[in-house]
Amino acid sequence: MKSPLVCLCAVLILALAAASSLSSARAADSKELWAYFGTYTNNGKSKGIYCYKLDLATGKLTSVNVTEGIKNPSFLAIHPSGKFLYAVSEINDADGKPGGAVSAFSVDRNTGELKKLNHQSSEGAGPCYVATDKTGAVALVANYGSGSIASLPIKSDGSLEKAASAIQHEGSSVNKARQEGPHAHSINVSPDNRFAIAADLGLDKLLIYKLDPAKGTLTANDPAFAPTPAGGGPRHFAFHPSGRFAYNCNEILSSVTAHSYDASKGSLTEIQTITTLPEETKGNSTAEIQVHPSGKFVYCSNRGHDSLAIFTVDEKTGKLTAAGHQKTLGRTPRNFGIDPTGGYIVACNQNTDNVAVFKVDPASGKLTQAGEVVGIPSAVCVKFLAIE
Repeated sequence: MKSPLVCLCAVLILALAAASSLSSARAADSKELWAYFGTYTNNGKSKGIYCYKLDLATGKLTSVNVTEGIKNPSFLAIHPSGKFLYAVSEINDADGKPGGAVSAFSVDRNTGELKKLNHQSSEGAGPCYVATDKTGAVALVANYGSGSIASLPIKSDGSLEKAASAIQHEGSSVNKARQEGPHAHSINVSPDNRFAIAADLGLDKLLIYKLDPAKGTLTANDPAFAPTPAGGGPRHFAFHPSGRFAYNCNEILSSVTAHSYDASKGSLTEIQTITTLPEETKGNSTAEIQVHPSGKFVYCSNRGHDSLAIFTVDEKTGKLTAAGHQKTLGRTPRNFGIDPTGGYIVACNQNTDNVAVFKVDPASGKLTQAGEVVGIPSAVCVKFLAIE
């Protein structure tokens, strides 16, 4: 007989999955999506956050506007309501003080325009990742430079409060050049909204935190972490839609580690590690990992091989099988995005200042080019939103 806690977790997962399905349904009803691109502005080429329209019939991207006035808005997150967008400022000296920042914007769903609401300290240097919880009550940020994470409560108007939690990671790992100390690289919320998983490249750990959306706080879980392969450098992390499995990409060793997930404890258990490369590629590193909305495929970007690695998922075991690679038509594919309908992948090629759109084969997961390659300076992140 299942415990009440397990049953409660199942109910929460189903409820939040239903909400996610509703959001996807809205996107499916739309013929176009807003596509927001995060960039680096410190090279003098980019102006800020770029907004495009993605045509779901053709895969064509059309330029709409640019939001200026924010330094290095490299990574973005969209509020579950679709009314707000959050961007890190990947810098070390926001407002004349040590550390970066997170900015909040309101979104005009009709025009795609962003209006800045406010910003707050990320409570650490070099913030590189931001996400919101499933209810939209709190924003979570990972600071790569300082190896720390923070949680910032979100007000009803979408603006950010000061951090309610700021947690400094401690330790190191075997690669002394890259893992001399902690480097928090991402933070993601569990399907039932009870836990947050922070991938720390410097520690070879997925740190697990209890999330309290009402208070906007993070506290250490028991177990406090899941180990990843030594020297691998876990970077980004993604849950499977079923809530039973999860995957992280190992930046340094160019691999993906699959885990089983116990929702009642928030614990992760490694079940497989698989390479992202078809052959040895000197200087390669992985960047982004995402699971297709169908749960049938996992994709991971290779910087150096300049490709997206494609894997099929065994729905019973969660294990991955290599299913090929798609060149991204540019160099250094950083982040990529799978649109909510699952029809397209948009890849951001940082070092060639362009993005490419690929059509997803729903049966095999294979990718084919759709539309023209579009020039966006220093594009490193893309997020989608249904147009209203």
